Amino acid sequence: MDAILVALLIGLAVGVVVGALGAGGGILSVPILVYALGQAPHSASASSLVIVGSTAVAGLAHHIRRETVDWRTGLTFGLLGVAGSFLGSRLSVRVDGRVLMGLFAVMLAMVAVAMFRQAFITRRIERRRSGEPVVTAVRRRPAKKWKWLPISALASATGLLTGFFGVGGGFVVVPVLVLVLGVPMRTASGTSLVVMVVASISGLLSRIGTDVVVDWPLTIAFTIASMIGGVFGGPAASRVKTWVLMVVFAVLLALVAVFVGVSLALGIAT
Repeated sequence: MDAILVALLIGLAVGVVVGALGAGGGILSVPILVYALGQAPHSASASSLVIVGSTAVAGLAHHIRRETVDWRTGLTFGLLGVAGSFLGSRLSVRVDGRVLMGLFAVMLAMVAVAMFRQAFITRRIERRRSGEPVVTAVRRRPAKKWKWLPISALASATGLLTGFFGVGGGFVVVPVLVLVLGVPMRTASGTSLVVMVVASISGLLSRIGTDVVVDWPLTIAFTIASMIGGVFGGPAASRVKTWVLMVVFAVLLALVAVFVGVSLALGIAT
């Protein structure tokens, strides 16, 4: 029962962060499940897929009401990534838990650096547009024709990340949709949730028949609390500049990466 209570409290906090920043569910939940709730790395990555998929479904409701979901693009991109998700899931269960968390720390650090870079770009754009409401850090572009080979490769890579680490992959999907496919930023955010749902489901199904065990009571408690926290995080984010949120997220990722790295070096958990 104590573990369930901790999962509820931490899940609520993670939900607020995700609701405010629009990303980070899987990236934050995996190390928390391992180091705070004592799950094995492989179980944590599977549980994270449940959390990410459920939170994405909940988040879709808001975007559906605002008509900011491109279903054709989201479903196509998501289905193209199914093979990568299956491969990532199968590879994940074959990797030692410490190696899995070490690779996870490297990914966290890389995303943190990319987020810092994007934050400074966004800051410059926001300063130029002072006095205007900031809708997006990227200019709207006309829709581009699909180049199936590179798009399939990107979708497969996203699925691979989702399946292997148990993350949603939103930090990869949104830039691809905006920069490669010319999807408007608001629509890209909603559409990425469709991709995350498809990738999470395929990642979970791919783990059927493996030795990975999901602690369902704890995972469900974490998921419900995270979804509730997301409701409060969204309104809070509207009062803060976009680039500030990005910097906060980048710092958070960097700290988690350092913590995971130090924990592995000292032989803590896993």
